[in-house]
Amino acid sequence: MSGPDHRAPAASNQEKIMCLSIPGKVISIENDIATVSVGGSKVQAGLQLLDDVKIGDYVLVHSGFALQLISEEEAARTLELIRELEDLADDEPPV
Repeated sequence: MSGPDHRAPAASNQEKIMCLSIPGKVISIENDIATVSVGGSKVQAGLQLLDDVKIGDYVLVHSGFALQLISEEEAARTLELIRELEDLADDEPPV
């Protein structure tokens, strides 16, 4: 006997679903909540999933949680790729 199925429904051929974590720099920490600078914006991220996060560290943020510590170089590469994707999307004609 199994419980309810809480998985997301499968995407149709016309529907594309993607989850993306965004890199940011930890600028302050209060208890288990970090303030993270993400592309010039400040967001709050829970630190419950990571150990030993310090101010100045770079983390991947998704759904309000810091998921992984990353290097400054990896954060910069990821942000550049996101900018490139935005540029490509801007070049596509509207549907």
